[in-house]
Amino acid sequence: MPRFAYPCPDCRTTNSLHDTGCEFEGTDWHEIERAYTDLLSVLVDETVPESTLRHAIPGGPDAWSGLHRAALDLLQREGRLAEADAGLDLLSGEAYREAVSEPTTDPVATIYREGSYPGAHDNAVFAMIAFYEMVGLSWAETRESVIEWLRESGTWERGGFEETSPAELVDKKRHVYEAGYGWKEKAKAAKRVIDAHG
Repeated sequence: MPRFAYPCPDCRTTNSLHDTGCEFEGTDWHEIERAYTDLLSVLVDETVPESTLRHAIPGGPDAWSGLHRAALDLLQREGRLAEADAGLDLLSGEAYREAVSEPTTDPVATIYREGSYPGAHDNAVFAMIAFYEMVGLSWAETRESVIEWLRESGTWERGGFEETSPAELVDKKRHVYEAGYGWKEKAKAAKRVIDAHG
């Protein structure tokens, strides 16, 4: 099941050590968590128009802050919320998993769509695992998604792997998931090689 770690809405850290220049550096961590829980406590029970959300949170409009706005923006950008006729709707774990299983922004979208080629495999697999970890999939879901991508994208058929199966390859890269490495640099490097084959 996808997980959620209350990331800082600016630098995305999940602890009180913010990036230099982060808008929320120095903000007590419980304030960041409270902004999310204020929003989620309302959205978990009902679909709420965005215009009335600030009135629906605990404490009402007097409790609404820039941190609430930033947290709401992050939830929307990451696809945790869906626009419904009646307003904002919090996606279920399964609906969120489906929504994020296909990356939609480059460079990782190109890797997902085109598959990888020899010379980009290490960076591409690294980027896919790190992407799924970043969006909150469990290791089992990440493993399943990357194995499926290796097969369906034609990446595995192109060869260039030392491992005997997609599962063995992904299992060797579990450290990428566990360490929570970023995906952007590896994805950019893989995309350059993939684009050269296009």
